[in-house]
This record gives sequence, C-alpha cells and structure tokens, in this order.
Amino acid sequence: MRKMIIAGNWKMNKTPSEASVLASEIAAKNPSPSCEVVICVPFVDIFEAGKAIAGSKIRLGAQNVHFAEKGAYTGEISASMLKECGVEYVIVGHSERRQYFAETDETVNKRLTAAVEAGLKVILCVGETEAQRDAGETFSVIERQTRKALEGVSAEKMADIVIAYEPVWAIGTGRTATADQAEEVCAFIRDLIAKLYDSKIADDFTIQYGGSMNAKNAAELLAMKDIDGGLIGGASLKSDDFTVIVNAAK
Repeated sequence: MRKMIIAGNWKMNKTPSEASVLASEIAAKNPSPSCEVVICVPFVDIFEAGKAIAGSKIRLGAQNVHFAEKGAYTGEISASMLKECGVEYVIVGHSERRQYFAETDETVNKRLTAAVEAGLKVILCVGETEAQRDAGETFSVIERQTRKALEGVSAEKMADIVIAYEPVWAIGTGRTATADQAEEVCAFIRDLIAKLYDSKIADDFTIQYGGSMNAKNAAELLAMKDIDGGLIGGASLKSDDFTVIVNAAK
C-alpha cells in the first residue's frame, strides 16, 4: 500500500506569527487525517510552526537544505540543523530553486544525499518547462532529472524519498496539467523507478503531483492510479482549501 502524502509548500510566505496561526488552523481542521500531511515552511517559521503543530498528526518540513554539514556557506542551512529543529521532511530541487538560485541536477543530488543520510525525508521535485513540453522533451527531461538526483542512492534509502512531478509551466500560473497528462508522467516516473531499482520499490513509492493542485481539481487528480498525493503551493496558504485537498486524498 503506497503512502498518500499531501504537503504544503508555503514558499516565501508568512511571518513567524502568521505561520503560527495558519499551522494551528491546519492542525485543528485535520485532527485525524487519512493521509500523511506535511507543511513545508520558511526557515524563520520552523520554530513557531513546530510549536503550533506539536501533539498533532501534522508533519514539519523545510523548503531547502545544503549539502555540507557545516562551513563557509553564508545563508545556507544544513540537514543536522533542520533535524535538531524538529524538521522531518525537506523539499529538494524545486523548479524555483533551479530557476532563480542556479541549482543544477548535480547539486540537487548532493542536497538529496545529504538530507537522507541525515535521516530526513526528501520531496524531490522534477518537471519540464513549457518549451520542453512543446518540443516533445518531457520524458527525457524527467528521466534525466530523476536519474541524476537518485545517483548513488541505495534501495534502502528510497523509503525516505518522495518524487513530486511539477510541470514548471503549471506552477503558480493557474494552469494545471489535465488528470491524464499528470497521470502519464507519474506512471512514467514509476516505471523509471522500477528500472533503476525494482518493481516492489516502484509499487510502494509515493509520487505526488504539484502543478497548481487546488481545492477544485484535487479530487480528479488524486483519483488517478499513479498519483499518490500533492505538493500544494498557493492553496496550502488557506487552511480551508488545504483541508479540502487533504480530505480528497481519502
């Protein structure tokens, strides 16, 4: 049985005091979720959000992690720092990190490796741009990103990794892949995991969809065979909408 995971990516939103309020609302509205629920908050919100969800079934996540344990990396945060703050999940390789902060397939692999070795669970983001989709390169891009990110990762560590398919053209644009488009790519990812590891790992592996999933389209997307949850952007900033998506994951 694959684990269904709904994760909110708050991006650069909410001050610590605002984060406390939103996290408290999410915890209160989801006392017994039927799936794993994660909130991935800005670094400055980790402490307050963690306090707000303490004792609940909501999991705490971060949005980035550095590949070094410590050192001269001004502005970065290590996996051990996140762990000590109570973080369980971390997003790695989001398209905004690749686009605005020069992250590459190679550095995504290094960050992922550091995170899982430290005992964190990783939500690995992969996805194609609009130009790549129009050029018929969707599957080659997804395969390259996935293979490189998982390079050197053992079969045992795959239990701590989730892949979120996020078509770049559907992130924050209001556009969403159709359920069939999303399913096609998620199924491709599952087949790729089977080739890289084995069919048992692939069958048990959680694959999320993350391109503008919201309260209106979540049920249709989550009903697809190979979509096991969502990485939610804007809709995760509204506790009512986020709760609708969590409930749709049933």
